[in-house]
Order: sequence, then structure tokens, then C-alpha cells
Amino acid sequence: MTGIKIDGKEIAQSVKDRVKKAVEELRAQNIAPCLATVLVGNNPASATYVKNKHKACEEVGIITKDHKLSSTITQTELNEIIDNLNRDKSVHGILVQLPLPDQLNEFTTTSRISPLKDVDGLTPYNAGLLAMKKAALVACTPSGVMEMFDYHNIKLQGKNIVLINRSNLVGKPLYHLLLERNATVITCHSKTKNLEAWCRLADIIITAVGDRSKFTLTPDMITEGAIVIDVAISRFEEKLVGDADYDKIIQKASYATPVPGGVGPMTVAMLVKNTITAASLSSQLG
Repeated sequence: MTGIKIDGKEIAQSVKDRVKKAVEELRAQNIAPCLATVLVGNNPASATYVKNKHKACEEVGIITKDHKLSSTITQTELNEIIDNLNRDKSVHGILVQLPLPDQLNEFTTTSRISPLKDVDGLTPYNAGLLAMKKAALVACTPSGVMEMFDYHNIKLQGKNIVLINRSNLVGKPLYHLLLERNATVITCHSKTKNLEAWCRLADIIITAVGDRSKFTLTPDMITEGAIVIDVAISRFEEKLVGDADYDKIIQKASYATPVPGGVGPMTVAMLVKNTITAASLSSQLG
């Protein structure tokens, strides 16, 4: 059997088309949705990510404000910039590109962002709301994965899902989102014993290790007809790869995401969606 490709580019475009209409509706109410990005230092990968986010915003009509800061900036100086953006009523979303230089604390920085402008869904407040099933702004990659399930009308209730990641960016938010859909979620990580055995029990595997030198999801680790969502992306042997070899996995899976072109485009699409949600929230609060 050959499974169905879950095309992240196609699904991301469907999200952006909806966002574009929402932008037009907000502009009719004299609200101009705006995302402020903060990039510290000269990390080439981070600069590329921010550039792609600006491009996506431009496509849907969201204004961007770009803050490029010195790699030597202090925590106090960065806090002040975030405080100013929190107070700026013309800014609806704030995104601080991670990772940060060593002298800056990621938790301190992300916690400083107003929860109403937290388009990455990383503040303790929004993480807590997610655990209580009340979150309006959810981490972009996990919400993008959920959008993929919805696009293909994949029902999660009662499914056994193995989630190979426990990070604040991916694993923990996804755990709560999947539980909300009444799935049975097993979270695996670097200390999990018999990972292959857990994978073979799964109806759905979501993997986000991101280091092919340490872990590869192989066809013998999945059951016939399982669904594989590959969130990972890294460079291995001069190629961009995920945790799985898509060409082999798709021969056994019922659905699978490629890398690149799978979950990656969804992350940016959900960012613009979150920015619109944040703009709508601000309009309701006045």
C-alpha cells in the first residue's frame, strides 16, 4: 500500500486564505493587524525564519515591525523593548525569535510578553490556559499539526498516539491538544525504554527528535496503516531531513508528512492565524 501525503504547503495556504479574509474584516473595523518581531544577534537560521514570517504576513496583509538587536544586548534592555511593545496599542502580536544568546534567559524573556500578544503561545499564562482547555493563543507548530488532522478529517478520539518529544514548543502543548480530542497519548523521550515497542502500538506517531544521528523512525517501527507526523527538521548528510525517511514510511503508513514541505509551512501559517486572533482579542477589550 502507498499512503496519502499530508501536504503542509497546501494546508498552510488554506489557512492563509482564511486569515486574509479575516484581515479584510478587521480592516473594515479600522483595525490594522500588526506583528512585531524581535531578532537578537546574527544567527543565519533565525534571520531566515524571521524573513519567512514577514513574507507570510505580507501575503495576508498583516503589518510587521522588525526589531533587529545586537547580540550583546542585556536582559534589562531586552525587557524594556518588550515592555514598550506590550504598551504599543498598534502592535497586536509579539514574537521573540529563539534561541537567544547565552546572556539572555529564554523563560524570563518569553514570560515578559503580554499573554494577549503572545502569538507563540509560550507564556506561562497561556500554557496554563491550554492545560485548562481555555487557550486562545496556542504554540504554532502544535496547532499546525492539529490543523493537518482537521484538513484530512482524521478523527483522534480513542486513538493511541505516541508523541516523541516533551519540549515546551512541541511535545507539551501537543499533549494537551490531543487529550482535548480524547486521544490516548503516550509521551516518549530520550529516557524512554523500548521506544520501538511503544511505536508499534500506535495508531498515530508524532515524532520531533531532530537528530538523525541519534534517532530514525524506520518502517519496521510502525504498524501497517499507521499515521506518521514528522515534525523534525535538521541537516543530515547535506540534506534537510526529518526523523523518518518519507519515501519508505509512506509505503506502510496510511498518511504521512514529508520533510521539507510538511509541518514546517504550518508553523508560519499558524503564526499569522494567531496574530489575527490576538488582533481580534484586542478589539474586544478596546
